Amino acid sequence: NDQGPNTGGMGAISPAPRLDEALQQQVMDQIVQPLASGLAAQGTPYRGILYVGLMLTATGPQVIEFNCRFGDPEAQVILPRLRSDIVTAMLATVEGTLANLSLRWANTHAVTVVMATRGYPEQYGKGSAISGLAEAERAEGTILFHAGTKIGHDGQVTAHGGRVLAVTGLGDNPASARATAYEAVDCIDWPEGFFRTDIAAG
Repeated sequence: NDQGPNTGGMGAISPAPRLDEALQQQVMDQIVQPLASGLAAQGTPYRGILYVGLMLTATGPQVIEFNCRFGDPEAQVILPRLRSDIVTAMLATVEGTLANLSLRWANTHAVTVVMATRGYPEQYGKGSAISGLAEAERAEGTILFHAGTKIGHDGQVTAHGGRVLAVTGLGDNPASARATAYEAVDCIDWPEGFFRTDIAAG
């Protein structure tokens, strides 16, 4: 649920169900373009990834933060759907020719569930063992992204951070992508881990 202390992102869905063309245009017109124009006007034009963290309110989208990088865990649902070559897209971004490039996307949906160490975002321990990762990754349409993990000489994966794993499920619709992600999470044996149960729930 939406109670408790503020954390980093604990889940994501793509395509974003609430981001229709009208809202996307509003964000571009009211937030992104004025920012880009302002940076260019002061002699520091921006070329690169721009993450715009927004909260949708009754009065419209409000900016929480800007990051000059992909969002985390947003990248874990967006990039698996990208069918165009990412290097070509990055080079076009640097060269200022991205508008000439038509990006291709898979006609699929993605849901990511973040697994974090108990106690996050406040005090949490390190070194707890995580198993079941191979089983989780064997499921069709599942991708595991490691963040705060380490692997020992014996091959044992352990937790060494707050947000530790991002489990992404792909599917033909939001419900199947969500089911795939949570089925993979259920394969992971990590008593010291926790996750939200309401990601992409509606």
